[in-house]
Amino acid sequence: MYKLAKKLWPINRSLTGKGVDKTLAIIKKELPIKILNFKSGSKVFDWKIPNVWEIKDAWVTDEKNKKIIDFRKNNLHVVGYSKYVNKKLNLKQLQNKIHFLKEQPTAIPYVTSYYKKDWGFCLEYNKFKKLKKGIYKAFIDSSFAKGNLKIGELVIKGRSKKEILVSTYLCHPSMANNEISGLVVSTYLAKWIRKKKTKYTYRFLFLPETIGSIAYLSKMKNYLIKHVVAGYVLTCIGDERNYSLLESKAKESLSNFAARSILQTKKKVKIYDWLTRGSDERQFCSPGIDLPVASIMRTKYGEYPEYHTSLDKIGKVVTKKGLNGSLFLLKKIIKEIEKQTFPIATNYCEPFLTKKNLYPTISKFGAVKSNIRKLLDFLSFCDGKNSVLQIQSFAKLNTIEVKEIMKKLIKYNLIKNNNYPLNKNY
Repeated sequence: MYKLAKKLWPINRSLTGKGVDKTLAIIKKELPIKILNFKSGSKVFDWKIPNVWEIKDAWVTDEKNKKIIDFRKNNLHVVGYSKYVNKKLNLKQLQNKIHFLKEQPTAIPYVTSYYKKDWGFCLEYNKFKKLKKGIYKAFIDSSFAKGNLKIGELVIKGRSKKEILVSTYLCHPSMANNEISGLVVSTYLAKWIRKKKTKYTYRFLFLPETIGSIAYLSKMKNYLIKHVVAGYVLTCIGDERNYSLLESKAKESLSNFAARSILQTKKKVKIYDWLTRGSDERQFCSPGIDLPVASIMRTKYGEYPEYHTSLDKIGKVVTKKGLNGSLFLLKKIIKEIEKQTFPIATNYCEPFLTKKNLYPTISKFGAVKSNIRKLLDFLSFCDGKNSVLQIQSFAKLNTIEVKEIMKKLIKYNLIKNNNYPLNKNY
């Protein structure tokens, strides 16, 4: 993973263009992904696919013709989707087109202008402060053309048509944790799943954030609504800091329960609710689609100092240990999902437990033992839609109690131990 991360690191990615093409070509050498194309100008729900942006070079020179900003030294120096520029500027005019971070004076910020034609540069604040009066020349050799927004897709078939969705994005330039960590961990998770015989089908997506997921959903929403039972966006997952989970909008989803079940074994895990969303879970969980998709991260986007800056580097933020730990965690979450059963009660209404010697023959207040009450509580959620893991939480039971209850329910044929999410479909 670390070797792949370093290979992907220098590529100048954006929503479209050669950077995305090159990234997908590298992933395609690792996995048999299919490339999907969405034409520029195509309407996808309330959005339109933008034109393809290409950039060859960009720089700012001072009066001595010395480059003080150079795109070729760091691709974050140029505002993403900047239009062609070739002009002279005085200091004040130039300062108005430069973005910086006072609070992080050694960092180049990541800035874009995707949907309104504009231009600009990004610079470390320490260097910005040293700019002197004079005439500068700004040059951006960029162009826009009709083309395609591209998405990488891999479907790994399991015994069931029901799916687990894993999505990550490939639209940011050289930022390690925010961009590359999700790409490499997703790639190696898919490699691992391809070697397994799985109950579920797995769908991996490599797409530009926001517009990519919107485009994909515009084509696939009906199929995904019918088949996806759990899913995750993987991002900011290569550092060595604490793990975090941003829960899907459907709080009682299998995605949330499976992730929490594994994450609770880690120290200082942060659980974020839907109101703190910020990545592609926004699209997958949007009204009318409502897929049970959560986001799994190390440090959440926007909450680590290097986020969206040139400080987000391979080796500094993203490490071998961070990547390996995240992959190991995700394997455990997938195993947790795979082992879940979805019990279905075999009786309408409560079963007659007296003939099974599970219920007292004398009816009076307090006669029903707590263990029988717990069994009935568990059974009340056995509708084929809830996993054992979910029912355990709903009924407020521990693992030992659940095992004993399941033994009794199976012994007396009070449940069908269904291996799939919805029995009626199989």
